[in-house]
Amino acid sequence: MQIDQLKRREFITLLGGAAAAWPLVAQAQQVRMRRIVVLMGIANDAEAQARAVALHQGLQVLGWTMGRNIQIDYRFADGNAEWIRVYAKEAVESDPDLIIAQTNPVLLAAREATRIQPIVFVQVSDPVGFVENLARPGGNITGFTNFESEMGGKWLQTLKEIAPPVARAAVLLHPETSAHAGFLQAAETASVALDIRVTPLGVHNAEEIERGITEFSLVPKGGMIVAPHPVTRGNLIIDLAARHQLPAVYPFGFHARDGGLVSYGVDQVDQWRRAATYEFSNPQVEGSYPVPA
Repeated sequence: MQIDQLKRREFITLLGGAAAAWPLVAQAQQVRMRRIVVLMGIANDAEAQARAVALHQGLQVLGWTMGRNIQIDYRFADGNAEWIRVYAKEAVESDPDLIIAQTNPVLLAAREATRIQPIVFVQVSDPVGFVENLARPGGNITGFTNFESEMGGKWLQTLKEIAPPVARAAVLLHPETSAHAGFLQAAETASVALDIRVTPLGVHNAEEIERGITEFSLVPKGGMIVAPHPVTRGNLIIDLAARHQLPAVYPFGFHARDGGLVSYGVDQVDQWRRAATYEFSNPQVEGSYPVPA
């Protein structure tokens, strides 16, 4: 799900739009290396690498090649709140042409670090609060949102469809992520018609995840929906759900590939590929940023 780009004039200035009027030879002589800092809230694992490859592919199609006219620096926070803040501050201080922020906590840290440098976000849930509105983000932030708050109700409906006996549903969430309050509210609204009692399980780390799921599982007819967040990303939740025989609905495909019962969400890798168009628009479209020399 995408929202409009930053003001085109600002981005053209950022990306050297004035060079479009130069002779081709002069443009080749004057081109400089553009630099992007990518702040990932997750670990540097296979899923993260797949997203990086997709981003590079999207940029390559538009004429931007690593090491020739663009440099991309990655930072992986692995869900660590302190690392996220440090990396965001370092990214801003290094003065890149663009910052890409993945996940709500990373975007929050980047926004707190700068209100000037352009930020493109990816895999952010319900970005209202980060931007003025979805149609016209304003400011220095734009990007791709993965879930609106109504998904909380969709996940609960999916849980009931795959496990009709479920009468209790834990919503595994990160309490400080504002979008999760919307997921919880949507699930609670849907629970009336589905005859399911919803219980929020706020977690910050593996210890809280294990304790919360174990205690919830003591009463029968339970199930779970898992809100997207770096802290809910690993295999621990999948393993606990299997151990305690809790049917669960997860937000991303990798959860199902790793053994989770079912996932319902967006194609994350495709979002990263499409994110390239927000950084450097298609040079074949009139009024877009110039083809790099």
